[in-house]
Amino acid sequence: MADIILNVEVRERTGTGGARATRREGKVPGVLYGGAKDPVAIAVKSNEFRKALYTGKLLGHLVTLKHGEETQPVIAKVVDMHPVTDEPWHFDLYRVDEHQQIRIAVPVHFRNQEASPGLKRGGTLNVVLHEIELNCSADHIPEEIIHDLTGLDIGETIRISSLKLPAGATASASGDVVVATVAGSAAAAAAANAEGA
Repeated sequence: MADIILNVEVRERTGTGGARATRREGKVPGVLYGGAKDPVAIAVKSNEFRKALYTGKLLGHLVTLKHGEETQPVIAKVVDMHPVTDEPWHFDLYRVDEHQQIRIAVPVHFRNQEASPGLKRGGTLNVVLHEIELNCSADHIPEEIIHDLTGLDIGETIRISSLKLPAGATASASGDVVVATVAGSAAAAAAANAEGA
């Protein structure tokens, strides 16, 4: 189950005025959506919400929502930040079953740049997708997808089909979409020509 527990209270007032009143009380307003139930206006103490947010395990992860003695698994999908103070301003949570199949965006990261002949010769890694949407179980959401650049040369393409996805996860994109390419630069082309000569 989730590491993060959010203690919430139900908000009586909704709308802009209700959200302002909630913030004045030192809380972050939010809404709980999903399932067969109606949306519910909720709030979490600001310091508790900030602490959960800054762990890096709030957005896109399974979180336990606690209201009194009741608990339920949810996923935080959206956190809006104040444009000036950069404080959490509003959030949306979605009810899920712990083992439910969900669609969620997961970041893609690349490693072993130094082992890529194309990058060593001055090529650049052009990342097309910084995250991909996966279909996976709510209790097995991966932190990230890592792709190894070892052996990649200029002109090579990394597609969704070449990513190693965790067991039970599938990409929700239709078709074999390009994730990144190793592109040549003028300097890399000159070096390649010099090697050929």
